[in-house]
Amino acid sequence: MTEKPDIKSMNLTELTSFVTGLSEKSFRAKQIYQWMHHKQAASIDEMTNLSVLFREKLKQECRFVSLKQVDVQISKEDGTRKYLFALEDGNVIESVLMRYKYGSSICISSQAGCRMGCRFCASALGGFVRGLLPSEMLEQIYRISKDIDERISHVVVMGTGEPLDNYDNLLKFIELLTDENGLHISRRNLTVSTCGIVPEIYRLAEEKLQITLAISLHAPSQEKRRMLMPIAEKYDLKELLEACRYYFEKTGRRITFEYALAAGVNDMEQEAEELSKLLKGMNCHVNLIPINPVRERSFQGSGQREVLAFKEQLEKNRIHVTVRRELGRDIDAACGQLRKRYMEGNLKGQE
Repeated sequence: MTEKPDIKSMNLTELTSFVTGLSEKSFRAKQIYQWMHHKQAASIDEMTNLSVLFREKLKQECRFVSLKQVDVQISKEDGTRKYLFALEDGNVIESVLMRYKYGSSICISSQAGCRMGCRFCASALGGFVRGLLPSEMLEQIYRISKDIDERISHVVVMGTGEPLDNYDNLLKFIELLTDENGLHISRRNLTVSTCGIVPEIYRLAEEKLQITLAISLHAPSQEKRRMLMPIAEKYDLKELLEACRYYFEKTGRRITFEYALAAGVNDMEQEAEELSKLLKGMNCHVNLIPINPVRERSFQGSGQREVLAFKEQLEKNRIHVTVRRELGRDIDAACGQLRKRYMEGNLKGQE
């Protein structure tokens, strides 16, 4: 049995072809598209300028993806919100809403679970399930935007999962998110984070998208990176940096390097010096992140003194650097924790 087509993952051209294939007028496609991506309708029944008959036909002929909000945690410290959404197949994913002076930003998941296995990350603890559809990535933004009744200005694909491990769906998501007929978020306000899948960085470079590429680096040497990130077994640090230089060459977009500081592991003066030498001459920015402790992992975040000393050392060596503002600490806003607790609770309930 063939799966019904997912209309929320279609661009306007594809949707028009689908609608005319149902013997409907082509202008109906634009109406549906507006309902899905501009008005962010949660169901076909909300599309009130379509006839009841046509809405029923759509329900029979297509799949309409809409996420169900299972839980939300709100930080008492800064108003950060962490959402748990249920997918149609029973899996759950997390998204985080963060508020900044420049507007509201959403961190979305690109996969249910993750297969990258970074040693300090909570997201991979439950294992990998599947990549998310473009519609499921968009829906995280739409449901949160509706919930808070605000326009979202920035999106980061930095939640659970490795976006470049879901490459084709990621590209379609970017196309739909930035389309003038939908939310029309500027590509410059979109950040995609990767642990460093080198071939896909080259592929993405060829697209020449004006998005920000963030590389999870976390170590200044191949040896230490291999200890922290299994992906380093496959792609050498030198290969990764060559891919980053190529990406800048093709797009003109400065690379962001994410560097999570773990106490006594990668936060010492020696590492700051090594990192400075590694990135010397590159058009890049380093984002320092005091690591979030994860119960199942042994790493602890660096203290404020160590973080500032590391930052100052990089600045002395003329590396552009900032320390990421820590939002939602009281609600474990790092992805993976809420999802994991929910799944554990469900398993216990089934015993």
